[in-house]
Amino acid sequence: MLYLPEILFIMYKRLVSEEWDFKTANTKEYTHCYHSYPAMMIPQVARKLLHDYAPEGKFETVFDPYMGSGTTLVEASIIGKKSFGTDINPLAEFISSVKTTHYDISIMKKAFNNLQNELFLFTPEKVINTNFTHITSCDFWYSQENLIKLSYLTQIIDNIDSNIADFFRIALSEVVREVSFTRNGEFKRFKMSEESIKNFYPDTFRLFEEKVHRNLRGLKEYNSAAPNGKAIICNFNSSINIPSDVIPDGSVDIVVTSPPYGDSRTTVAYGQFSRWANEWFKFDNAKNLDSLLMGGKKSDEPKFNTISIRKELENIDSKEHKRYLEVISFLNDYSHSINNVSKSIRIGGRLCYVVGNRTVKGVQIPLDYFTAEMFEANGFEHDITIVRRIPNKRMPTKTSPTNEPGKKVGTMSNEYIVIMTKTH
Repeated sequence: MLYLPEILFIMYKRLVSEEWDFKTANTKEYTHCYHSYPAMMIPQVARKLLHDYAPEGKFETVFDPYMGSGTTLVEASIIGKKSFGTDINPLAEFISSVKTTHYDISIMKKAFNNLQNELFLFTPEKVINTNFTHITSCDFWYSQENLIKLSYLTQIIDNIDSNIADFFRIALSEVVREVSFTRNGEFKRFKMSEESIKNFYPDTFRLFEEKVHRNLRGLKEYNSAAPNGKAIICNFNSSINIPSDVIPDGSVDIVVTSPPYGDSRTTVAYGQFSRWANEWFKFDNAKNLDSLLMGGKKSDEPKFNTISIRKELENIDSKEHKRYLEVISFLNDYSHSINNVSKSIRIGGRLCYVVGNRTVKGVQIPLDYFTAEMFEANGFEHDITIVRRIPNKRMPTKTSPTNEPGKKVGTMSNEYIVIMTKTH
């Protein structure tokens, strides 16, 4: 007699493969170098999935329902495929849009030279906007000197051609976070110690120039890649619906994505990481983004049926009902998203979900089994789940499950690439 874990292993077979580790790969090729982002899928994984698991027959349209920093869209563009990506984090939308744009390199260099001339002429008296009330606790997180310099950078970027300004804002976006008093190595908003602050003297303008130089190199490489497919950047929430006038049912050939592994508040802090730039640029929902992301609104009961993780959920509930409800809230949104994504994929189309199996209250949740189970209920057959180590993924080696400094647990060291085909 087979027990449930053995049945699940047979149903959703896992293959451990070092071929997918990419230990020494350059993960900053093309425009992938533009901007840091939590838990980024490395380009080599997206590239190999698009190559090795392209669906039979028509292969024209790629979809990423949780696009993050746009890795899949850039890779789809490089091989000439039309792609759609969506994310309700405005910073993700901003990064993805800039990364998939082919700016004229000569125009960008000329504009950068003009910006550098303006930086050389900087004096605090030239700064027009010194009102920083849109930044939460601005004096707590920044020195006045750096706020003034950031405002000056914003001012001179705003004065250049609006068609190219975002290229320079993407460099500014990273600087906004790096010159703050946030602790290095954290995605959540933890302040440096007072001792560290005393010795913290970032060169705001030099950081900006370094990032622009880096991004110009990436842009040159991206522009040299051919052919170039069209990337369409969206901001709808796939947990609610996928607009049929944007992506008609049955129109997608392949989905390549890396969804969140849990709610943003307790897993990977997308909202807190993004808040620096979202507030600086006055993007929508900068302060309450975590409540809008998957699992942000609490549920009282599961809205899905599961065999694959039923015992794990019962175990978590027995240890702490509050944490159980947090997990359920995320899984409710995640399963709704899966239902919607399923409709967008054509018969014979394929999906590749790169997921992590997080641990809650000492219980590991096999999200790869749950993902396969939910898609199976929507007309898909499981092909294989590839297990890869994640030496290069941009995640902290430990994460804080609460907002209490010092309370940390180890993050997952493997991720699971769930590959399925739509059969009916």
